[in-house]
Amino acid sequence: MKRTPPRRGLELPTIRLELIEDASPGDASGFLKLIRQRYRAHYPDGTSSAPFLYDSVDRRAIDAVVICAHYSTPEGPHVYLRSCLRPPLFHRPRTREPYEVPEPPGALWELPAGLVEERDQTPQGPALTAQRELFEELGFQVPLEAVHPLGFALLPAPGFVAEQQFFFHVEVDPTTRQEPGLDGSPLEHCGRVISLPLKEALELCRRGSLQDAKTEIGLRRLAEELA
Repeated sequence: MKRTPPRRGLELPTIRLELIEDASPGDASGFLKLIRQRYRAHYPDGTSSAPFLYDSVDRRAIDAVVICAHYSTPEGPHVYLRSCLRPPLFHRPRTREPYEVPEPPGALWELPAGLVEERDQTPQGPALTAQRELFEELGFQVPLEAVHPLGFALLPAPGFVAEQQFFFHVEVDPTTRQEPGLDGSPLEHCGRVISLPLKEALELCRRGSLQDAKTEIGLRRLAEELA
């Protein structure tokens, strides 16, 4: 899909960042790499900022896909969700109100998702990743042509990571679902897969029972697509 240019009045100011120093730690063995850089901002009015330090994170597979697998029933469309274990939520102190820790701690229902590996960092790569993740996380094997884009990619947390999330939807036959292949991660072991009416899933979002942002975005986009 081709993006349309912003309407008049929504043009962004041209601010140039000058990299003065890269002070990132040398250890890049972890899943995430800390990027610590010193910048100076140059503004369109000709002025410049004082140097400032900015921290962000990077990873080898920087982008991700989000998959809405759905099927039709006489009562309306159903969608699949998968349980996910998120260690940052597990360790979040209960004293940090007003956040309500999910029960059990660290667990969420989410749309299936996965990282776009280096070998798939091509124009067709996100769709190939979605096709692969559909089997790994839900147990559906579909041809690539069954995987359809669901709007443009989004930036979930641009303040600290340059990740893009690519959304896809695919209509599946519930009777063909197999045992998910999984990827060997301890976070996926013993995960559950459920299907529920799309209307119910959206109501759970409205009530705060589904808190994952990409999941709510994907569900709302799917509802618009199927309307």
